[in-house]
Amino acid sequence: MSKIDPTARIEDGAVIGEATEIGPFCMVGPHVVLGPNCRLISHVSVTGHTTIGANCTIYPFAALGGAPQDMGYRNEPTRLEIGDGCTIRESVTMNVGSPKDVGVTRVGARGFFMSYSHVGHDCQVGNDVVFANSATLGGHCKIGDFVYIGGLSAVHQFARIGRQAMIGGLTGIRGDVIPYGFVNGQHGHLEGLNVVGMRRRKFTRERLAKVRSLYQDLFYGPGLFAERLERVQARASDDPAIAEILTFIGEGKHRPLCLPVGGANGSA
Repeated sequence: MSKIDPTARIEDGAVIGEATEIGPFCMVGPHVVLGPNCRLISHVSVTGHTTIGANCTIYPFAALGGAPQDMGYRNEPTRLEIGDGCTIRESVTMNVGSPKDVGVTRVGARGFFMSYSHVGHDCQVGNDVVFANSATLGGHCKIGDFVYIGGLSAVHQFARIGRQAMIGGLTGIRGDVIPYGFVNGQHGHLEGLNVVGMRRRKFTRERLAKVRSLYQDLFYGPGLFAERLERVQARASDDPAIAEILTFIGEGKHRPLCLPVGGANGSA
C-alpha cells in the first residue's frame, strides 16, 4: 500500500506504484507514473508525461518532467522516462523531450545524480552513471553506461560520451568522448584512459595492454589522424573494447572528437 503525506498534491490521473511513499509538500502531475517502492522524501515536483521506475529515491526540491528549455516548445506531450533504482538528490532537474528530436528524454537504471545536476531535453543517458554535484547536460546528449561526470562539469548539446568514460570536475565537454576515455581540463581534452574504471569492470592486464596500445597508436602515432584511424581498423577483432571505440568514432556526426593536447590535435 502506498503512503502519501496529507500535504502532498496528487493530481487525478497519476499512477502511484505499490508501497511508494510520497512525503510532505510533493506535487505529482496527472500524467505521471511512479513505479513501486519509490520514495519521494519531500518537496519533490514530478510533472509532464513522466514515468519513473521501481525503487527510486528522490530528494527534496528535485524537479522532474519540466518543459524543455527550448524556446520553440509549445506544450507538446513529450516524455521523460527514468529507469529503476535511481537515486536523485536535492534540486536535480530533468526535462521532457522536444518535438525536434525523438520526443523523449531517457535515463537508465541505477543512476546516481548528485545535487543540482541537470539532464536536458532529449538526452539519452545509460545505466549505472554517476553525475557529481552540478554536472550538466545540454540537450540531445548521449551518455553511455558507467559514465562518471565530475562536479561543475558541462556537456555541450549533441555531444556523446562513450561507455565507461570519466569526466573530471570543472570540465567543459565540447566534443565526443571515446568509450573508456578520461577527459579533464577547462576545455576538456583527452588525458588517457579510465584505467581505474576498466579494472573495476574486470579488464585483465592483457585487455588493458591492447586498448592502451590502440590509444597510443591512434592519438600519438605518425601521420594524420585520418590515416592513423584507417591503420587501426584491423584491430577491431582484437578486443570488444577496441571495436567499441572504433565504432563510436565512425558514428560521430554532430560534434568533433575530443582529442589529446599535443597528440592527434596537433597533426589531425
